[in-house]
Amino acid sequence: MKKAVVLLSGGLDSATTLAIAREQGFACHCLSIDYGQRHRAELAAAARVARAQSAAEHRVLTFDLTGFGGSALTDTRIAVPVDGVQPGIPVTYVPARNTIMLSLALAWAEVLGARDIFFGANAVDYSGYPDCRPDYMRAFETLANLATKAAVEGNYLTLHTPIIDLTKAGIIRRGATLGVDYALTVSCYQADDEGRACGRCDSCRLRRAGFEVAQVPDPTRYQQKE
Repeated sequence: MKKAVVLLSGGLDSATTLAIAREQGFACHCLSIDYGQRHRAELAAAARVARAQSAAEHRVLTFDLTGFGGSALTDTRIAVPVDGVQPGIPVTYVPARNTIMLSLALAWAEVLGARDIFFGANAVDYSGYPDCRPDYMRAFETLANLATKAAVEGNYLTLHTPIIDLTKAGIIRRGATLGVDYALTVSCYQADDEGRACGRCDSCRLRRAGFEVAQVPDPTRYQQKE
């Protein structure tokens, strides 16, 4: 089996992406990043998802971004928005996060001899983050193939973003056909220690609407009865 590095946050999108990578026949080496995120319950969720989907390996790498802050996810002094998805880039954007995570995945892929990275970026039902756009993904793949010994020697890397143009409902439907257990996942930006969702942040709103449109039962556990 060909090896692939799969960035696994523990959320709905990355769990679906892992299932797609497995369906395509890859031995999946899952990488989660502990960057000091407010919603740390997602790391436990990532471990559950990796086990449930029989990942070849799952590692958690620490790269603390709280030293910089600048985001509601890495600075507890900045409130997570709960008034609905608004135009523009929200304060939950973490500066350079995806670039850092993809770079770490690239480093591990080169060590593993893997020529494929899977990343659950989405540019349809998302919060407007600039590092989730298709143009960015193509640019990073170009960078990766300029920056590594493997690529210089002819072992080019492919960055797969299989859900980038799907709606949230489309992602859920795709995952459901692959048997993804969404009860294991955590998407909330301010989930409690037990992984229960707030039901009000942008991520919760997008997730709930996705299940409703997909007409798939929503297994999300909430902090208060909805």
